[in-house]
Amino acid sequence: MGRLSVELCGVELENPVIPASGTFGYGYEFAEIYDINILGSLSFKGTTREPRFGNPTPRIAETASGMLNAVGLQNPGVDRVINEELPKLRKCFHKPIMANVSGFSVEDYAYTCEKLDGQQQVAWLEVNISCPNVHGGGMSFGTDKGCAAQVVRAVKAVTAKPVIVKLSPNVTDITEIAKACEAEGADGISLINTLMGMRIDLKKKKPVLKNTTGGLSGPAIFPVALRAVYQTAKAVSIPIVGMGGVSSAEDVIELMLAGATAVEVGAANLVDPFASKKIIEDLEPAMDKYGIKNLKDIIGGAL
Repeated sequence: MGRLSVELCGVELENPVIPASGTFGYGYEFAEIYDINILGSLSFKGTTREPRFGNPTPRIAETASGMLNAVGLQNPGVDRVINEELPKLRKCFHKPIMANVSGFSVEDYAYTCEKLDGQQQVAWLEVNISCPNVHGGGMSFGTDKGCAAQVVRAVKAVTAKPVIVKLSPNVTDITEIAKACEAEGADGISLINTLMGMRIDLKKKKPVLKNTTGGLSGPAIFPVALRAVYQTAKAVSIPIVGMGGVSSAEDVIELMLAGATAVEVGAANLVDPFASKKIIEDLEPAMDKYGIKNLKDIIGGAL
């Protein structure tokens, strides 16, 4: 492994750049325009126990320095992902992948994670606990440390692979949620997910999104992500995957200095499908500019 290599939960990555779930499909779509094996890994589209059509349209809205989305976890369900999507990905991507899992009950998470745990190419399970708990009044699992701990406990009981918990920034203290996940055996933390926001159509005098609110992503949230990674790196001893508004090699370096071991690129892929590739190609020149010999040496360097 070279200057860009890092180790995430015991798995070597050629570089720390990972397209974020929901912004890169199941990978093979992007393989039509470039060799995606340049990537460190990829986190495929959020997968649930049953198929989901998602929210009604419109469910995307532009904002200054970002975008809102209320897609609603549209996906074909875990069985079709295993039987149809992952075989297509295996043909064009030959590295370990991250399985992003969502659910609406503790049982949902455990069921889906157990199924994906059996897939050889899956190296990590990225458990998105920003979903509404249907048995808990609709509150997101990720906004309550007790609920977060319950999900981690259930998933760890049925899986052997590293569990990386993806946290919502829509909380008072994200470090408390992270510590609760670590205490139940989480192997890593992914942060941040999107911030809640909305837009209003001035002509119609109604919310732009059919769902009223959506998740804000893009460069506007990068400082929030950086703060969350920095604070969480001080609070836990497990690896962190940083994300939120990453659009350049410099952003990757900044998040790693704040404590991230790997970095996911999200909305930038929707603006420019070559974004992750360009960031990887720009990393070594950026390292030379700032006197960095090896990326793994700077993890948490600003703490």
